[in-house]
Amino acid sequence: MENSVLTDFLLPLSLFVIMLGMGMSLVIDDFKRVLVFPKAVILGLVGQILILPVLAFILVKWFDAPAIIAVGIMLIAACPGGTSSNLISHLAKGDTALSISLTAITSLVTVVSIPLILGFSMDYFLAAHQVIELPVVKTIMTLIAITFLPVSLGMLIRKKYTQFALNQETRINALSGLFLACLVLLIVWQQSHAVKEGIVAVGWLVASLNVLSMFVGFLIGRIFQLSSSQTTTIAIEVGVQNGTLAILIAATILQQAVFALPAAIYSLSMFISGFMVIFWRQHRKH
Repeated sequence: MENSVLTDFLLPLSLFVIMLGMGMSLVIDDFKRVLVFPKAVILGLVGQILILPVLAFILVKWFDAPAIIAVGIMLIAACPGGTSSNLISHLAKGDTALSISLTAITSLVTVVSIPLILGFSMDYFLAAHQVIELPVVKTIMTLIAITFLPVSLGMLIRKKYTQFALNQETRINALSGLFLACLVLLIVWQQSHAVKEGIVAVGWLVASLNVLSMFVGFLIGRIFQLSSSQTTTIAIEVGVQNGTLAILIAATILQQAVFALPAAIYSLSMFISGFMVIFWRQHRKH
């Protein structure tokens, strides 16, 4: 993906606003919840950090996805849940506190796990096709700058100016959602031909990963006897990823447009599946 206003300005700005907004919704106690209900948090982390990338790897191998597309799919699978997962979980009557905790914790953990998973994927899938070096140190520093720092700043604002943060929470969430929607639309518009080909070529694979990961998250909750709201949240957290982060990594660090396509298509798929979960949870009989 060539440098442009999208990659140099809009992508970093949109992710900064999204992560800042998430930080403004967090307090230290959100991280302490791992001590309050450790089973749900641990299961969510295992599902998102370990099981999702494994599912992605199995699918791309099983269906023999092209090497570069396989790396793009592994990239979106390696990313943490975004603020979208918090909103979807809330509307689907999930455990919002658990959702926020998982999003916050995975956003920190993936500063390390993304370079590891992405580095492995590039070595495994691209070794025989083309050499694209992953600058590990740059990747880690970039992830710290665009995730850890704005989240920390948001939490500081929440602590120092609590009422302001609470008053702005709805606006920030709406702005974050607008940024994400505009970002996906810009990617689709800028790479319209590639996106059309991508949907035809790998849309089914990306959608399969999205649906299967949500289903596995649901099974995890049921098998370990979590509450209905916790199970819903685990399913959403495993299935809804931070597509903005994946697109930013593809555009600015890897500088390969095709790596961003699975993330853009996944973002469309997860909103559709998320809406279906919301509809089901809102209308199910208790």
